[in-house]
Amino acid sequence: MKNKKICILGGGLSGLSTAWKKMRQGHEITLIESSPQLGGVLQSEQKNGYLLDYGANTLSLRNQETSDILEDMGVLKYALDANPNANKRFIVRNQKLVSLPLNFTSFLSSSFLSPLGKLRMCLEPFIPKGNQDGMETVASFISRRLGKEALDYCGNPFISGIYASDPETLNLANAFPALFRMEEQYRSLLIGMVKGKNSKKKIPKTRLLSFPEGMNQLAVLIQKNLAQDHVYTSESVTSVTNLGKGWKVKSVNQAGNISEFLCDEVISTIPVDQISNIDWENIKGQENFTNLMQVTHFPLSMVFFGMDREEISHNLDGFGFLVPEKEKLSILGTLFSSTLFENRAPKGKVLLTTFVGGERMPELALAEDEQIYAAVEKDLSSLLGMTSEPTFRHIKRWKQSIPLPDKKMSLRVKAAKEISSLNKGLYFSGSALSGVSLPNCIEADIT
Repeated sequence: MKNKKICILGGGLSGLSTAWKKMRQGHEITLIESSPQLGGVLQSEQKNGYLLDYGANTLSLRNQETSDILEDMGVLKYALDANPNANKRFIVRNQKLVSLPLNFTSFLSSSFLSPLGKLRMCLEPFIPKGNQDGMETVASFISRRLGKEALDYCGNPFISGIYASDPETLNLANAFPALFRMEEQYRSLLIGMVKGKNSKKKIPKTRLLSFPEGMNQLAVLIQKNLAQDHVYTSESVTSVTNLGKGWKVKSVNQAGNISEFLCDEVISTIPVDQISNIDWENIKGQENFTNLMQVTHFPLSMVFFGMDREEISHNLDGFGFLVPEKEKLSILGTLFSSTLFENRAPKGKVLLTTFVGGERMPELALAEDEQIYAAVEKDLSSLLGMTSEPTFRHIKRWKQSIPLPDKKMSLRVKAAKEISSLNKGLYFSGSALSGVSLPNCIEADIT
């Protein structure tokens, strides 16, 4: 295989992983990132002795492929496994935290669903297969197969926890393709889990990971594998030109200096809604850019509270909790961050990370700081037994948070493939196309 010069636009996890793979294949890589640091939304910061993650707080390692890639990158030896006592997860039901079942015995005894709701879930193997046209929403799928109560108290909070969205908005085939394929092949989810084999090989036991310096350390560790003189930060791409036999990429740094890069291929991993900031010159099929940039975001704020451990009556003995919309609270859920990983809070203190806004309440995510703090404190005081105000408070706002796998995702993927087929050496990737989970970003294969 001929070695190529490849320009990768965007230094988030997708861009870094793609750069590492292409470098391993023997290609010469140039990575261009507009921000001062790499990692995209994987941002971490130390404040007043608390370690805050502004993007993903954990990496869920399930697939052997992801594990092998991280091992080859030299990353896994630095990883921290979550506290094994944090495997418990809660939802809010009747304004109280209820532990979700970990096995069939606890499923029968847990109050997360009513007896009728549990019975309806157990009838899932007898439900006929639905219409496999790829247009069904996640809400319709869960309600049809598991029942309305399962949608309200499982599906709804779960989707808000992953995507800060509602299950009515998401497309099943795009958001959970494995579930879509399972019903298509086996008719029943339960039968599929018993008989079926996932297309991806699983590791023996799922690991929930972070890093001593927070999740941004993952990006830092991957970067160390790359040729540093070919990594450009604080450099904004202004144009990409198809030269017929190769490509030219122009960029400008913060001082106003313009650079040009000649290459054989261009791989864009920048957020698709930012593609319009670049002049795409001599590109065939430019009309496809309209669909490529079709993306739905909702604003999300992350609220960090730090306080003395003794000022919270709840045991904080788990991962955290999620809030069903039916409960009419202001927050989407809270992570028990200092329970999950060590050194997230000063000794004797706890760190809580709470999510506000999303599709459910976008206006609150954009409200004044004190309004957000008051709403979070009210809900946490009721649910966790907070007896005093937090001594540490901080907000991280994302005006555009998670690119949703709704029906627009199919348009984006089709448009990206069409542009690539018409323009040799031009490719698109990133979470809006591959999916937002960290393993999806790590595993995404461009060519």
